[in-house]
Amino acid sequence: MSKLNVDQKTIKGLFQDKRSDFLIPDYQRPYAWGENECQTLWDDIFTFAIPDDGSTEFDSNSEYFLGPIVTFKNQENTKMEVIDGQQRLTTLMLLLRAFYSKFSHMQDRASISTKQNIEKCLWKTDEFGEPDMNALKIDSEVATDKDKDEFLEILRTGDASKGQKSRYAENYRFFQNSIQAFLDRFPSYFAYLPTRIMNNCILLPIEAESQDTALRIFSTLNDRGKPLSDADIFKAQFYKFYSAQGQKDVFITKWKALEELCEKIFHPISGTPMDELFTRYMYFVRAKKGIKSSTTEALRKFYEKDGYALLKNQDTLDDLIVLADFWNDVSNQDKDRFSARILRRLFVLNYAPNGMWTYFLSVYFMQHKDTEGMLEEDAFCVFLDKITGFIWTYAVTNPGVNALRTPVYAEMINIVNNQPITFSDFKFDAAKINSMFSNFSFNNGRPITKSMVTWWAFQSEDQSLMPLETVLEIEHIYARNRQDKEQSLTDGRNLEALGNKALLEKRINIRAADYRFVDKKKYYLGFTNSRNQKKDGTRVHELNDLANTANDFEEKDIVARSSKIMAAFVAFLSNNDLTV
Repeated sequence: MSKLNVDQKTIKGLFQDKRSDFLIPDYQRPYAWGENECQTLWDDIFTFAIPDDGSTEFDSNSEYFLGPIVTFKNQENTKMEVIDGQQRLTTLMLLLRAFYSKFSHMQDRASISTKQNIEKCLWKTDEFGEPDMNALKIDSEVATDKDKDEFLEILRTGDASKGQKSRYAENYRFFQNSIQAFLDRFPSYFAYLPTRIMNNCILLPIEAESQDTALRIFSTLNDRGKPLSDADIFKAQFYKFYSAQGQKDVFITKWKALEELCEKIFHPISGTPMDELFTRYMYFVRAKKGIKSSTTEALRKFYEKDGYALLKNQDTLDDLIVLADFWNDVSNQDKDRFSARILRRLFVLNYAPNGMWTYFLSVYFMQHKDTEGMLEEDAFCVFLDKITGFIWTYAVTNPGVNALRTPVYAEMINIVNNQPITFSDFKFDAAKINSMFSNFSFNNGRPITKSMVTWWAFQSEDQSLMPLETVLEIEHIYARNRQDKEQSLTDGRNLEALGNKALLEKRINIRAADYRFVDKKKYYLGFTNSRNQKKDGTRVHELNDLANTANDFEEKDIVARSSKIMAAFVAFLSNNDLTV
């Protein structure tokens, strides 16, 4: 069991501890606190330390809890690496330094004593307790923080010029101004405020024996801000590797651009956008290693193998950038990279019943891209059709993304070995598929329902491509409200049948929700309202066609359309060699 050292301490008790030598490691994010957070901290500690503006006596036994500081002792440099508490620790250092500057010319006993206490919080001391003004008790190696040197310089000198625009400088100047305003208003209390902050404001240092343990604690405790991600840890390894190559600045530029791109294109349910990119790349590396186990390792466990060897390879970062660019073009529906028929297929896949297709496609792209990052179109079309048919059908026959791992992982290995994708051990019986789909409940809560109606919409060559950001919902062509009122369906199950469902833009679906078909038609086609405002119709071609050719949509139409969709889908599976 991992050991922890947990001991509530005052700021003075923690900062003046001989063992306190804090390091904000390279994988941490840059300092993020601004004036709002500093104002809140100042207001809180001022209210605590000077109750009722000094009219109420301060209780010297009272305490104000500022939060935890989670660290582990790095055995390589013996420093206390800060995993949680970076923001408050940095800010408290700036606050104490701002106080210290004000005491530099004060000679009364209280001021001298307070100044000496602050010195021992900011600087290391020799065996006689004298501060070494060249040895701060905190250091920062944050890879993507270009201002970290400015932070350390402010602590050393106590100066932050107006030309310095970093958060460190701005916050330091905020504290300088706040302290001056306090001194002007309460000169007799001046030494009391920093003393009470040091003696009565409490931190909870939690020292773990390893980085893993510290990160787990952080994940448990952190209820504000962004927790450290796996990608933050990977960034540190890249940073060390590229620094050793003399390419530190090049790496920082590439990483920041990659991070910004991922923020724009990836929106994972869990983890960060950068974690998502590393995950997609992981499946390619897994396939190259021939790993087809259905048990997928945690992301960090995968990359930390052999001392993070994969992150010490010159090609890895370049691969990640190429992969991110590809997905950026997918999300932008880039017509320079993709033809219309490819974009139509990618649009459908964006409505897949699970996210496995993104890993599958990442492996295919990384293996088959040419030197310009392009894919051979005909082969790419075949691949997209095949995975669409397989993933859609497997969602009905073997629901759950975990079940999909076994056939997909094996095919990923075929991809990297330049073998054809066959799903030879998992082909479907056409008759059984027809029966299963006919008896399957395509209710709106199941992702496969939207997947199927999207696939069906794009079986029409006349269906135009829509932007991916279009908000599409599932339309009941024969309205639920109509059945409630008319009870004209002999089989109530047909209301939720696939033949009664279609894609429809949300803005139109809201208007057309509970109308008879004859009333829905104008919303499908578009109309001009009483204020002479034109309301556009749907871009779903089938609904436009239906509105132009049909006077009603009845139970027989639901049944016929269900059969038509199912027959087309089974034929699609057969054409892609997915049936026996």
